[in-house]
Amino acid sequence: MKKSDVFAALLKEENIEFDREIIDFDNVEMNSKKIKDKDLFVAIRGGNNFVNEALNKGAFVVYDNSDIEIDGGFEKKAFFVHDSVKFLQKFAKKWCDSLNIKVIGITGSNGKTTVKDMIYHILSQKYKGKKTLGNYNNHIGLPFTLLRSETDDKFIILEMGMSDFGEIDLLGQIANPDINVITNIGESHLEFLKTKENVFRAKTEILPYIRDALIINGDDKYLKNIKSEKIKVVKALNLQKNDFLEDSENFYYGDIEFDKNKTRFILKYFGKICKKNVTRNYETNVLGEHNVLNLTMAIAVVKQFGIEDKVIEDAIKNISLTDMRFQIIEKGDLTYINDAYNASPSSIEKSLETFSKIYNERNIKKIIVLGDMLELGENELKYHADIYDVLKNVKFDSIYLFGERIKSLFDRIEKESLQNKEVIYFEKKTEIKEKIKGIEGKKVVLLKASRGIKLEEIIEE
Repeated sequence: MKKSDVFAALLKEENIEFDREIIDFDNVEMNSKKIKDKDLFVAIRGGNNFVNEALNKGAFVVYDNSDIEIDGGFEKKAFFVHDSVKFLQKFAKKWCDSLNIKVIGITGSNGKTTVKDMIYHILSQKYKGKKTLGNYNNHIGLPFTLLRSETDDKFIILEMGMSDFGEIDLLGQIANPDINVITNIGESHLEFLKTKENVFRAKTEILPYIRDALIINGDDKYLKNIKSEKIKVVKALNLQKNDFLEDSENFYYGDIEFDKNKTRFILKYFGKICKKNVTRNYETNVLGEHNVLNLTMAIAVVKQFGIEDKVIEDAIKNISLTDMRFQIIEKGDLTYINDAYNASPSSIEKSLETFSKIYNERNIKKIIVLGDMLELGENELKYHADIYDVLKNVKFDSIYLFGERIKSLFDRIEKESLQNKEVIYFEKKTEIKEKIKGIEGKKVVLLKASRGIKLEEIIEE
C-alpha cells in the first residue's frame, strides 16, 4: 500500500471530494521550499500562505485556511480540511498502522536524543529504519516523522518531547509504540509543571499506549517502582546499587572505566535463549557513566529485536551521536567538549563528573564554561547556585560563567570560594572566546548550558 492510498482513504473518511485517479505521491512535506513535483504539501498555520506556490511546483496540497483562493486549474490537487494538524496526525497514524514496522518511543527529561542515536546505530547494523531528525518531537514533528517511514522499514524511533500535561498522551495516541523508553525524571519543564512528581505524571502518560515493553532507568527514584500486568517492564540497573536477579527481564551494568577516548564496562543479563546468566565486556567511544546507563537502555531495546551480542559489541565501538552531546572537537592544542545542546541540574552534574575524570595530565589546562539552565521555574536561582556543591569535587583549573541566572553560582563561589581556581563571570560570549584564545599551551574546554544560550558560538570557526 502506498501513502497516497492511505491518504485517499482518509479523504473519503473525512467526506472530502477527490479524484482518486490523479492522486499519486510518496513524499510528504511541511516546508514549501523543499517541495518537489508530486509531493504532498501539508500547510500548517503560516504554510497556508504558500499553498499556490506548492501547487505550481506540482505538489498536492492540504490546507485549512478557507480564505485561500486556489489558482485556476489546480482545484483537484488542493484539499481543504478543518484542521491541518489534526489531519496530519490522523494520516500519520493510519500510515503507520498499515506498515509492518516496530515503533520505538523515547521520552524522559535528559538523554532522549543520545538513546535514540544509540538504538538507531545498533539496529541499523541489521535492519532498515528511521529516527526523529532535529527537534521534530512534538504534535506536529512526530506525525511528520512517521510519514517519512517507508514500506521496507523495519523500525522507527520517535523522540517524544513535552512541556505540560496532555502532550505525551496525544503523542502516545498517534504513535502507539511497541517499545518505549523513559530515560529519567529530572528538572526539565519545572517552569510549567512545578514539581518532579508532576514531570513523572506527564512522562508516564505514555504507559496506556505501549504495546509490548517499557524500558526504564531502574535506579531513578520516580521510575523504579513502575509495574504493569499488560506489558514487560525492563530496567537498566547499576550493579553497584543492585543485586543481580536471575530470570529477570533486567539489564545490569558495572565495572565502568574510561579515559578521554573510550569507556569500558560489563553488562549482565539473563539470556532467555541460552537460559543462563550472560556477562559481556563492552567498549565504546562514548564517554561517561551516564552514557553507559543510556547505552544499557539502548541495548535493552535492541535485545527485544533479538540482536546478537557480537553485533552489539562491534556496533558500539564507534557510535555517532547528534552534535553537541559531549562532542569532542580538537583544534591543535585546544580541545572543546561541546555538551551545550541542553542542560538541567542533573545533566550538568553528570557532565562535570565525566569531565573531572578525563584530561588530567599536568600539562593540560582544564576550563569549564557554564551558561544558564532554562525552564526551571521559581527555584531557578537556587538550582544554579547549587552547582557549587558539585564543583567542589571536580578537577579543573578555571570556570567561566555566562548568563543572568548563572550569576547566582558566581555569587556563591565568591562567598564560599573554590580554592586555587580561576573564576570569572563574563557579560559577553565573545569575551570568553578571546580569553580562551589568549591562554597558551594545551587546554580543554567543556561547554554546558541550555539550548537558548548557544554556548557553541564560543567555538572558533
